[in-house]
Amino acid sequence: MKHLCAIIILTAFALTAKAQLYFPPKTSSTWDTISPAALGWCESKIDSLYSFLEAENTKAFILLKDGKIVLEEYFNGHSATSNWYWASAGKTLTAFMVGMAQQEQFLKITDTTSTYLGKGWTACTPAQEEKITIWHQLTMTTGLNDDVTDHHCTLDTCLQYLADAGTRWAYHNAPYTLLGDVIAKATGKTLNQYTTQQLLTTIGMNGLYINNGYNNVFYSNARSMARFGLLILNKGNWNGNQILTDTEYFDDMVNTSQNINESYGYLWWLNGKDSHMIPQTRKIYNGSMAPNAPDDMIAALGKNGQFINVVPSQNMVWIRMGNKPENSTVSLTLNNDIWGYINELNCDPLSSFPIELNNQEIQVYPNPVSNDVIIKHYHHNSAIAYKLFNNAGQLLKRGTSYGRINLSQYKAGPYYITLCDGNSTKTIKVIKE
Repeated sequence: MKHLCAIIILTAFALTAKAQLYFPPKTSSTWDTISPAALGWCESKIDSLYSFLEAENTKAFILLKDGKIVLEEYFNGHSATSNWYWASAGKTLTAFMVGMAQQEQFLKITDTTSTYLGKGWTACTPAQEEKITIWHQLTMTTGLNDDVTDHHCTLDTCLQYLADAGTRWAYHNAPYTLLGDVIAKATGKTLNQYTTQQLLTTIGMNGLYINNGYNNVFYSNARSMARFGLLILNKGNWNGNQILTDTEYFDDMVNTSQNINESYGYLWWLNGKDSHMIPQTRKIYNGSMAPNAPDDMIAALGKNGQFINVVPSQNMVWIRMGNKPENSTVSLTLNNDIWGYINELNCDPLSSFPIELNNQEIQVYPNPVSNDVIIKHYHHNSAIAYKLFNNAGQLLKRGTSYGRINLSQYKAGPYYITLCDGNSTKTIKVIKE
């Protein structure tokens, strides 16, 4: 029955105590590594991942486990010293800097945006404009019309009223871009000066925001992107130095920020939610945005496939830079497809799965179920690896879960959840109402 247990990578490690995180030196290119073989990963599976990445016009890919480099590969003439744009993945960097500015009491995210940009920064009436705060810019809920000719345009004539702030979620680039001006006005420093001073030199990143039309786009090398992901994995702490001390802001940043799009924090995308929205349609879709990824993944997602994926349950970060021309503003599909290859890296995922499964120790409820199935293992508190099958035996979803698997996106009928240990499997039948 081993074919039922091809669970996502590092399951065995996710089910044991987390290793202490390693942090690379700030002023050196030295970065400790972990051999893929030491994790039980197959060279052939790594080759398949790299072949897929290269075919998808990737330039850089780095995967960290416990802060150490497991995989690092460059394609198409790119190198470790090459700089590349983050696109909308850089929104997360700006979100972090807003938190830093609030921490230093330069601003409060509840402040109206006009406090820093002046009255008349939009084409709204004064009463409509006064309702827009920094928080609305962080959460994509300004209510400004994103269906204008150029949704990147930051001119007041382009920033038109459509709905009251906080009543509508829409992926609107211009209000986000203006956060850079808010930071500059609040701190008295340019966005580049403030980011370099408060973040880049502190954790050893390179990088620069560069104006591109109306947009202000961050460029750096791949390892700098990985450093930022590692900082987020450790909740704003770099090797004992708590850079973002405003823990309430950090927690709000990486959790659902509003009740319209559950899968969005403060410019971060969140997996494992009951529903998600995508920029193009503003329609609400049931289920996680990345079914192949762990439920606790948070992600920075940018145009053409600029990604930072942070997975606390697995002490993992991976980043991807490159080209993937497509119509979408963020490449949800490509990010999910990469996870499909990562999930298959382990040669023998059964070899060290430490829990024992038996009928006395596992409880599954409710059954029948409408949304979430709860799996309770009485002698184990870490993530449980699972596969979800429909009645025809088709694999629908795989992952690790801290005892909760969401079925809301599936139609009514019988489903089977397979859990795996080192010697056997346990399959549970559930009925979706």
